[in-house]
Amino acid sequence: MAQFDVYENINEKTKVQTPFLLDIQNDILKNLSTRVVIPLVVSSKSINLLNPKYTISGITVALSTAEIASIPMEIFGNKICSLKDKREEIIGAIDFLVTGF
Repeated sequence: MAQFDVYENINEKTKVQTPFLLDIQNDILKNLSTRVVIPLVVSSKSINLLNPKYTISGITVALSTAEIASIPMEIFGNKICSLKDKREEIIGAIDFLVTGF
């Protein structure tokens, strides 16, 4: 697992609306039993700075930054891709959530 990797959501109850999870936890904390993620949701509503959009596996999803959470590593599905090239945009969304700037 690596920071900014995208994983499939294997939760049957939520995977239609939230098909992917973005791992944002720094790799130096790899020994923890949980990872901090931001859901990637199917949504037409978004705030550009808070909810940047991405197309993953042909699905347009928005980063649901306000739903940041820590989840057990065993509930991650397969790795789909990496968004490490979008690092600044993702960190900007987290900063906007926390600081409003």
